[in-house]
Amino acid sequence: MATAAPRSTPVAGDTRFFAIMAFVMCATIVAGFSLNLAMGRSTFAVPSVYHIHALIFMSWIGLYLAQHITITTGDIALHVRLGKLAYFWIPAMLGAGTALMIAVARRTGGPFFFDVNEFLVSNLALLACFCVLAFWALRQRRYTGWHRRLMLCAMTILTGPGLGRLLPMPLMIPNAWTLTCAATLIFPVIGMIADKRRCGRVHPAYWWGTGLYVGTFVLSMLIAYSPLGYAFTDWVIAGTPGAARPMQAFLPPGFAM
Repeated sequence: MATAAPRSTPVAGDTRFFAIMAFVMCATIVAGFSLNLAMGRSTFAVPSVYHIHALIFMSWIGLYLAQHITITTGDIALHVRLGKLAYFWIPAMLGAGTALMIAVARRTGGPFFFDVNEFLVSNLALLACFCVLAFWALRQRRYTGWHRRLMLCAMTILTGPGLGRLLPMPLMIPNAWTLTCAATLIFPVIGMIADKRRCGRVHPAYWWGTGLYVGTFVLSMLIAYSPLGYAFTDWVIAGTPGAARPMQAFLPPGFAM
């Protein structure tokens, strides 16, 4: 396995780059949800599962930023202590995220600009992919180059919901889900370009992390649009309000941008 990074890599510059990327990705997530709230597209008057999910995932954003701040300021001891929280927080995110996706599918069928099956099946698969990448990054913490890049790839998946709220999703029907996921790849691509410029090569962690993300997405879409995917979706939403909407993405009557 490779060491933390090529010997020619300036560690301080590397640290600054990943700290900046962390703030940009987290700002994208927060901006998307804030815009939705400001425009009246979302509300706090929702079931408790929404609030629990928000608390856990926003706390993760805080932890992710704190880890970059501590490493940038050289507080290694605090960085290590905070890092141990991730071993408990990631499973909590998997549980809360799964519960929310099922609740949303049953309550509304998901956002109208997504097919119900892709929203449910692919979303669940990508959440699992985030957890795998994040745990992998934790296991590689002694290899800084792998640790930072794998965690960036994991966080890339979480930018999807925030980035999606900043894009004109109704105009992207019927490919809104695919285009949103593709847009998130801008973050690892920026990392690859930075590696190439700074070190002359792309660190293999990006190829593995991005490859796992893209592979999971493709496989999840194949499953979502298979008889198994449709049957699973029907089973989840059967007898709920979510089953009343079309399976395919649609524009609600009278909708206007």
